[in-house]
Amino acid sequence: MCQECGCSPDTTRKLLDVRRKVLEDNDVWAERNREMLRGYGVLGINLMSSPGSGKTTLIERTIDALRGRCRIGVIEGDLETDRDARRIRQRGVPVRQITTGQACHLDAFMLHEAMHNLPLDRIDLLFVENVGNLVCPAAYDLGTGMNVVLLSTTEGDDKPAKYPLVFRRSELMVITKSDLLQGVDFDPRLAVQEARAVNPLIQVIVLSSRTGEGIGEWIEYIERGAKS
Repeated sequence: MCQECGCSPDTTRKLLDVRRKVLEDNDVWAERNREMLRGYGVLGINLMSSPGSGKTTLIERTIDALRGRCRIGVIEGDLETDRDARRIRQRGVPVRQITTGQACHLDAFMLHEAMHNLPLDRIDLLFVENVGNLVCPAAYDLGTGMNVVLLSTTEGDDKPAKYPLVFRRSELMVITKSDLLQGVDFDPRLAVQEARAVNPLIQVIVLSSRTGEGIGEWIEYIERGAKS
């Protein structure tokens, strides 16, 4: 029975070997992506979060804020539909949709193929909106220059402790939907404390894409990254 359900030592070893090979192959493509982005002088930003944290809305707000100052491209990752890509396209920037089907994350090869369908020579900043998931996306290096995790005030301030890998591998935590703080049980100070317990170097920005609170700080952060 153990061999059938997958909990036997032999089966576990086989699964670990397969996973190791998958991640090793992914790392090869991630390095190619890094070289590609570096060659074009593009800063890639991998946005990771739970579904509904406000990734697409933040990208829209960023496009509007940087219009005329920074050329932006977007890669959208979702299991199904191209709804987010259509929203971004209305902002007049180049966008490529990746529909993963069953995959709960983007990987470096998916990103590599998508980048070949974008005019990287006319882009300064490439946003990669990963599939909504706090677990799997963090395991896959995409080769972008920056990892950002979004945590909305509607999710709970304990998520960094429950899902530490994505916070450990991100340079920045953006706490979104700050305009809802009065109506939810969320303590930003506790969220920061939990995040820095797993990643002492993580930076934090609290913002609301709806009201504009904190958007200026966010824009300054990514502009500094694009210039470095």
